[in-house]
Amino acid sequence: MTQTLPQALHPTPGRSPGRLPLLDVLRGAAILGTLMTNVWIFASPGAEWSVLAGTTGTPSFATFPDAVGTVLRLLANGKFLALLTVLFGVGLAIQYASAARRGEPWPGRYRWRALFLFAEGTVHFLLVFAWDVLMGYAVTALLVAWLLTRSERAQNRVLWWAAGVHLASMALLSVALVAMEEEATLSDEVRDLYAHGSYGEQIAFRWENALALRLEPLLTFPLLVCLFLLGVRLFRAGAFGDDATGRRIRARLLVWGLGIGLPLSVGASLVGSELIMLDRYVGGPLTALGYIGLIGVLVDRLKRFGPLTNGLSAVGRTALSGYVLQNVLCMFVAYGIGLGLAERLGDDWHPWWVIGLWATVCAVLMVGSTWWLRHFKAGPLESVQRWALRR
Repeated sequence: MTQTLPQALHPTPGRSPGRLPLLDVLRGAAILGTLMTNVWIFASPGAEWSVLAGTTGTPSFATFPDAVGTVLRLLANGKFLALLTVLFGVGLAIQYASAARRGEPWPGRYRWRALFLFAEGTVHFLLVFAWDVLMGYAVTALLVAWLLTRSERAQNRVLWWAAGVHLASMALLSVALVAMEEEATLSDEVRDLYAHGSYGEQIAFRWENALALRLEPLLTFPLLVCLFLLGVRLFRAGAFGDDATGRRIRARLLVWGLGIGLPLSVGASLVGSELIMLDRYVGGPLTALGYIGLIGVLVDRLKRFGPLTNGLSAVGRTALSGYVLQNVLCMFVAYGIGLGLAERLGDDWHPWWVIGLWATVCAVLMVGSTWWLRHFKAGPLESVQRWALRR
């Protein structure tokens, strides 16, 4: 049901409709941070299937290079994905506020935007990367967009119910994983697929195993709803503003998010792969809130943006294009259809070549997006989306 939103329903009274610089920096950090997790998937034998096979590797501090890789994975796993999810909820709140200012119906045309995002995610899933987030975001956005037409009390009720269901399900899954005690295995056929198989064979593999490879958004749908609504709530509270209120909220997020989430996530990860659910999907979201506070505090102390913050901001403004491009680049560098570095370098240069790949792709995205925005108003995929939705 579409509702017309009068000016009086503007959810953030007194806030100027201008762009919030911190959001762009956070979004850029989230995009590059998700790559810090995904790059290990591209580099693992069996690539995308290694996540389900449990062969992406376990934390190890036995040697110096292993310790470096372990720390990076612990800092990234689930944290930046949760940050990106919260920011998607923030974006939804901004679009709702914009529709309210103009007195336009809601969800109105936003439904078409969400459906187009689902289509983009489906193409990305089949052609590029099985662990796509866009499809899950699109479905969640349709529900949360409708929830924004309900009362704030109803939204808070759904937020807490979703959080409760998510925590209960993660606890049950963790118990199940502990009880299974199965050794991780990976078939030679899957290993060979990504090392020597054709591009068409990889697409066919994703299609044939779509249900298994789409388990994450299905299992974490309550978490997606919770984080979307949390993003809405943080935006309306002024958490991203350049004022005393914003700085106060970000300081609290820094203390509580890192103080609780990071120790929980690191502890669960070090115990073993049996507690991966607690690490990625409980400690991760809590730590993500701490990252909002940490990045916010650092940005607050800057007198002006430098090359790093400008690069992150540019990636944030072209987030959709950057997210897809980083996966395309990793696919052609790591898989046998391209340079095949996952097999050629393997354990001999692990984890240095993986870290180098991540750093190189990050640099390409920051430099490339900065150059692009000097010549165009939006990223390539963002422009395609706007063109398609105007028709």
